[in-house]
Parts: sequence; structure tokens; C-alpha cells
Amino acid sequence: MNKFLRALVANEKGEFFDLDGYAAVGMAGSKLIPLIESETINMPAGGEHLFLPERRPIVYNIELGDFEILTTNPYVPSERVFPLAAFNTPGYTICLVSAYAEEPAAVHLPLFSYGAVGWWRGAFRVASFRVDWERRQDLRLMPMDMVKGGINRIRSLMPANRLRSHLETCALRYGCPAAKNFFLKRFEAPLPTSTRCNARCWGCLSLQKESPISSTQERIEFTPTPEEIAEIAIHHIKNVRRAVVSFGQGCEGEPLLAAEVIEPAIRLIRKVVGTEGTININTNASLPSVVERLFRVGLDSIRVSMNSMRRVCYDAYFRPKGYEFDDVVESIEVARRYNKFVSINYINLPGFTDSTAEVEALLGFLDNYPVNMIQWRNLNFDPVRYWQIMGDYNQESGLIGIPQAFDRVQSAFPNLQSGYFNPPKEKFRS
Repeated sequence: MNKFLRALVANEKGEFFDLDGYAAVGMAGSKLIPLIESETINMPAGGEHLFLPERRPIVYNIELGDFEILTTNPYVPSERVFPLAAFNTPGYTICLVSAYAEEPAAVHLPLFSYGAVGWWRGAFRVASFRVDWERRQDLRLMPMDMVKGGINRIRSLMPANRLRSHLETCALRYGCPAAKNFFLKRFEAPLPTSTRCNARCWGCLSLQKESPISSTQERIEFTPTPEEIAEIAIHHIKNVRRAVVSFGQGCEGEPLLAAEVIEPAIRLIRKVVGTEGTININTNASLPSVVERLFRVGLDSIRVSMNSMRRVCYDAYFRPKGYEFDDVVESIEVARRYNKFVSINYINLPGFTDSTAEVEALLGFLDNYPVNMIQWRNLNFDPVRYWQIMGDYNQESGLIGIPQAFDRVQSAFPNLQSGYFNPPKEKFRS
């Protein structure tokens, strides 16, 4: 017998509760799937519950054996109800989206992922699986008193450094785990640099021009000097075992457009620390010649953001300005020629990424361009709007499921690393 998870809904005050007799439902495109205990996990620590306004929950009536769209609480008809979703902890990839139906005037959801969630024997459970076991962004390891202590110490060391000041805002105002890690002397430190971008990604976190979508954080408003960048990076590399420092953050544009400061910054870093530390760039890989310049001066790894290996789907989401899909591929080829570590920041969403066409495109791409790692990242964007943007390219009839897509890739390429975070060079596998 299926062990259904109990459906969770919220009232107008944002208070959520479970419904007797109704099972929680996840969706992938138009496909609806009741959540069961064996195909879900306990909600990981650090996850959050999200209230979805202007939408109605889709649940599974266990007695009738059918799906229902609820507008009110079936046990309190005067009470309106709304869907509940889970924003999962970094390191976990969602398998299904929280199932809901939009009201006619519904506006865009904020830039989060909206995983399916239910209730089972006193615990929240989510349709998700773990892809990275490192506790790099475990909020339980980032107490704010320690973060503030680190901020005070580093402020005294770098009082005039504007990038240090910017990272303070990231840590304190936006709760950025990467910025917190810098002040805690842990793992990977961010090096936001670029004020500009040459793509118009639908899910851009820092800039939404003429859009109904609100950005989740403000973009950096200045270009730090090579000396400011190097001071941050050198401090981190000297104080952290297996340190990683990364250009390309959610609070900036495309870092390749700031090569005029990044290139000399890398030279300064390497002059002081030699080969210590991993210098990484998170990028759209739009400028192969710039990528090559950065590799020549000491860049160790590159993480390339892609939502699809099909050009039409890539263009539909990234909306590139002044570059083409072929430029992205050429940057990956440049990295391979320089024997550098290449990760794909694979932005995925159930109902699209797990379509047969997408999986076959990914397998074909990896066969032609054998990168080192895939980081299975959840798309932070309104899922219904994304399925609409993909339109005819979203072949729902062939959905195999995100876990099955993951397994197919791993089976076909057993040496390919999978995860969520940028690894230090000590963990690189060729």
C-alpha cells in the first residue's frame, strides 16, 4: 500500500497545517504525482517553508482516488487555503514542484525554487535528494555572533577595502552563506566584481529591468580594484585549508566583463600565495578569449551556467547579448586545452530537465565535451512561467524523473563528479 504524505496548506495568515484524508502532491509540468514516504526524505535542516499567494493547492483525495484543487479548507469552508512549498537546503536537488493552480491574475513568484512538501508521522518530508554531502552552507555552522566577530576582525585588518564592506552587507542584510563563510574563515570566499552583464537571464538574482519580478539582492555598484580583490583572496587562502575563492556571485553581473581588474588581481594573488588556494570563476563563459587570458595568469577552474544543452532552450532562458551558444562551448574547449577543471552549473527544474529530449541532449553534450563535474542546481524561478517560456521545447510526454536523469548521467559517465559546490583543487578528478 502507498504510504501517502498528508497534504499541507496555509491560511491567509501564513499559518500552515495538514489535512486529514488528503495526500500532498508534486508536479512536473502538467504531470501530477501524489507524494509517498518511500520517494521522499525528511526535510533537511535549514530549509524554509514558502507561502504561495494567488494560487490554489492541488491535493489528492485518498478516498476518491482523484486530484482536487482546493479553494477553501474542506473542514472549515469559510477559511481560504493556499499552497505550501519547500525551499530546500543547498546541496539538495528537488524532484517535484509543489502542486498548485494559478488564479487568473496571479503574478510572478519570487526567485526561489518551490519543492513539493508533505507531512508524515510528525515530520516534514520533501521530494528531494542529496547531491553534495559537504556542509559548506549549513546554517547551523554559521552562528551570527561568530559571523559578526569575524566581520569586526577583518574590518580592522582591511578598513579601507570596499569589497570587504560590500561582503559585510551580503552577510548581514541578505544572509549570503558565501559571505558568511569568508568572515568565518571557511571553505569558499566570494569575490563579486562586475557591475555589468551580457545576458538577460529570466532568473537574474541581482537585476530585473522592466520586469514584474523582484530581484533578491542588490547588484554591486562599484568595480573593486585589483588590490582590493587580492587582499580579500589572499587573506582567505592564507587562513583556510583547501581554500576556494570565486568570481561570479549572485550580487554581480558577468565577471568576464570585468577582466580588466580580475586579470591583474589574479596575478597579485598568485604572486603572494603561489599555487596555494583554488581560484575559480562562475560565469556564462561568453568570452573564450578572456577565459584563456585568465587561465594563463593562474585561474584554476571554471563553472559554466547552463539550463540546457539545446541551443534554443539555452537562448530562451539566458537571452544572450553579443555572444552565442557556440562561444560557451568554445570556452569549455579552451579550459580543456589548458587542462583546467570545468563544472557545469546545471540549472534544473522537474518537468523540463527530466524530459527525454533534455536528458539525451545532456548525454550527447558530455560525450562531445567531457567536463569534470555537474553541479545539480535548482532553478530559482517561477516554475509555471519557466515551462511556458520553454513552450514547444518542453516535451513533457517523455519525462523520466530527476533522480532517473541523474542516474542515467552517472551510469553513462562514472568518472564525472556530481555535486553542488565548487571543489578545491585537492578534490579535482581528471
